[in-house]
Amino acid sequence: MTEADEHMDFDLEVEPEDEGEEALETELGDPCLVVDDLHVVYRVIGGRAKKEAERKGAEIREVEVKVPFHKRLLRAGRQHVGAVSEVHAVRGVSFTVRHGESVGIVGVNGSGKSTMLRAIAGLMPPKSGSVHVSGEPSLLGVNAALMPMLTGERNIMIGGLALGLTPKQVEERFDEVVEFAGIGDFVYMPMKTYSSGMGARLRFAISSSASPDILMIDEALATGDAAFKERSKARIEQVRENAGTVFLVSHSISTIEAMCTRVLWMHQGQLVMDGPVHEVADAYKKFVRAQRPGMGPARRRALQRKRAAEEAAKKKAEAAERAKADV
Repeated sequence: MTEADEHMDFDLEVEPEDEGEEALETELGDPCLVVDDLHVVYRVIGGRAKKEAERKGAEIREVEVKVPFHKRLLRAGRQHVGAVSEVHAVRGVSFTVRHGESVGIVGVNGSGKSTMLRAIAGLMPPKSGSVHVSGEPSLLGVNAALMPMLTGERNIMIGGLALGLTPKQVEERFDEVVEFAGIGDFVYMPMKTYSSGMGARLRFAISSSASPDILMIDEALATGDAAFKERSKARIEQVRENAGTVFLVSHSISTIEAMCTRVLWMHQGQLVMDGPVHEVADAYKKFVRAQRPGMGPARRRALQRKRAAEEAAKKKAEAAERAKADV
């Protein structure tokens, strides 16, 4: 196993409540998204960020940044921040998605899954290639608009307006969004006081409240309890029934199998496989297991204990949040 693959131990997480479940088949419509030979390149500064990208198997290239003479004079007394490197995160990816599809995206850490979603949403410009979207990816407006200094209440209004809702429509859906996110009276506190899980649940609740054309979920389902996941599944099916399209990035392969009808497998920025959910999921599981042949029963039990401890800590934090909301 190479150094770039050492972080793959947690990419086959299985959720017990997802086992045996499958996404409902819906009638597909016309193409709503075309990604054509997409390349995404971004820059990192300093040796630590470069090593982290290299560890994940990304393609790295040193960049010589030319600084004008007057800026060099101004920076003469400042601390040097390190070399600039370019990370080629997405390399030549092409696919087409139709209305009504639920598409899972799998891949080990650093494979380019989240970067590709951000490029589809318009949050990252492509180096080359193109993304053609029919409709508006919902997470684009919400993520760009939400402000940590404002309360959850104000952010619900701002996010709803960014998604094209009227103020009256946002007010009508306010209680539903708060209940869906499960944040209680925290909605009247600044978002900077929220835990990462609370913030992710609120973003998901806002993003999915407007029946978006394209709903993109990047690990948001991992931040809630079983009840939140069940509500999320129902909301995703509702989006698909309204001829919307869903993209789901998750390390839980069982969640992908339970909620998606198609899977894209990304590795080191490239699209390795694109096909029916069980066909791609089975191939991906075989690949990951083949990369860690030395994992015996003891190592597997240790990983299971670690996951159980993490799950218990997550549930304890959720219970503490609910207790604070009830005070």
